[in-house]
Amino acid sequence: MSEKIIGQVVRVAGPLVVAEGLAGAKVFEVVRVGQQKLVGEIIELCDDKASIQVYEDTQSITPGESVEATGQTMSVELAPGLLESIYDGIQRPLQLIEKESGSAFIARGIDVPGVSRTKRWDFQSVAQVGESVAPGDVLGVVQETSLIEHKVMVPPGVSGILKKIESSKKTVVETIAEIQTDEGLRKIQMLQHWPIRDARPVSESLVPNEPLISGGRSIDTFFPIAKGGSGCIPGPFGAGKTVTQQGLAKFCDAQVIVYIGCGERGNEMTEVLTEFPHLEDPNTGEPLMRRTIMIANTSNMPVAAREASIYTGITIAEYYRDMGYSVALMADSTSRWAEAMREISGRLEEMPGEEGYPAYLGSRTAGFYERAGSVKCLGSDGRRGTLTVIGAVSPPGGDLSEPVTQNTLRVTKTFWGLDASLAYKRHFPAINWLSSYSLYTENIREWWAKNVAPDFEEVRETAMSLLQEEAKLEEIVKLVGAESLSPREKLVLLVARMIREDFLFQNAFDREDAFTPMKKQHGILKAIVKIYSAGLQIIDNAEFDFKNLQELPVLQEVSKAKDIPVEEIERFEKLGKKVESEILKLKIA
Repeated sequence: MSEKIIGQVVRVAGPLVVAEGLAGAKVFEVVRVGQQKLVGEIIELCDDKASIQVYEDTQSITPGESVEATGQTMSVELAPGLLESIYDGIQRPLQLIEKESGSAFIARGIDVPGVSRTKRWDFQSVAQVGESVAPGDVLGVVQETSLIEHKVMVPPGVSGILKKIESSKKTVVETIAEIQTDEGLRKIQMLQHWPIRDARPVSESLVPNEPLISGGRSIDTFFPIAKGGSGCIPGPFGAGKTVTQQGLAKFCDAQVIVYIGCGERGNEMTEVLTEFPHLEDPNTGEPLMRRTIMIANTSNMPVAAREASIYTGITIAEYYRDMGYSVALMADSTSRWAEAMREISGRLEEMPGEEGYPAYLGSRTAGFYERAGSVKCLGSDGRRGTLTVIGAVSPPGGDLSEPVTQNTLRVTKTFWGLDASLAYKRHFPAINWLSSYSLYTENIREWWAKNVAPDFEEVRETAMSLLQEEAKLEEIVKLVGAESLSPREKLVLLVARMIREDFLFQNAFDREDAFTPMKKQHGILKAIVKIYSAGLQIIDNAEFDFKNLQELPVLQEVSKAKDIPVEEIERFEKLGKKVESEILKLKIA
């Protein structure tokens, strides 16, 4: 057994502690600092001197106190029991911390396991003794919640012949199987540890070709994100970043949700923590928390743990992806994560980059988002999993040219740009249809045609072009007035306004309007676009009075089309035919 490495504190600068006497320690090794055994991580080494970011409050730590290296890197515990949990930034369960410390605040130095060591799980083996097993192969399953079956897999780096396995009720630290490897007999438990800064291995990366359905019309129709893709939501204060992410977490069709509150205000995180346990999963009718893991690291918690929380969350998300599930991770907000990096970098006296952020901001941002993907998982069954990563960005003053936003845009393929002016008009979600974009439309075009409607892409492109033309015409209207426009231009403004007000605007508090299935989205938009295509056939007449078209009662029916229940989807086709018929009657008249 190797001798423990113990050093002593020589300098304390907020969350940064410098200790000497740690020769033999490694970068990213976990250490215990001071008499209270505060959790820290080595982030810089020079000879026997180590710079340590401490994940707890360092007040009362003084020079001369001991620092003990643990020999382990910062890792998360992966096992049944993760779902329905609420963790802090370094995977300490907040409910258990409150019980242990007897306070609503986290006691310093408290050491609680991320996963219960006493709860017994009903492990059902699926592998057979004598089989050859490799990394990722499923040994057995545990019904973790009523929604998710937890697959217990052979850990990465382990392969051999299965010598022993049995179905029984076990804790996560008891042996469930034995594998004869080249190095000897390896005992397997349900509990695994994985370093948070290392991406979990996969068999093959695949091209994302299926959309993540959110129920949001502006997202699903105009700016979709693929399962296994990455997206960002930048916007100024009050534009609706947190609400948009919470809506995605509630309604998207991912099987597992990991929600990270990184440096957000306590009241916002409290709202999430109190609301989610009572929400009903719209896809199953079960409580939403049964497929959700939450990581809460609010702005009043230690800044270093904010930096770790992002990696903690994505490692847990990768674990469920490896089981073959579709996982969605919401990070709110990556700007606070970047600010934590900037603070630690400043205390390390590193050369600052743009706006004081460290020079490695770009590579760290890319490294985080690139852990998203659609993959063929390790294992002989060829299962596939997806991990979709959506990060909110909070640029100061809404300035999208600042470094965090720009570095995020370089590596994400979906951009939902929130507009303060839309938010002030109470137009939600406040996604600007002129500045936002998605680079996944080519990938999922075939899915749209097969699963929604053959003409979905055509209807979508027509609507987008009308919104873009409206923006140009509005400049002309400001100069010379609406009366100077041609009938066709007036038609463009009419239909574009209906797209904005009757399609893009969505009431999150209306149960029927908060989530719109894809076929209903297509039905609503097609009925609106039909006004444009039918109108083009009658406006050539020089004597045509445009007011007759504006005052048609059928236009009011189209405006209320979103009230049509999804069970009556055939009504949209009838509405489209009625629109065309009523408008063409004007030409005859």
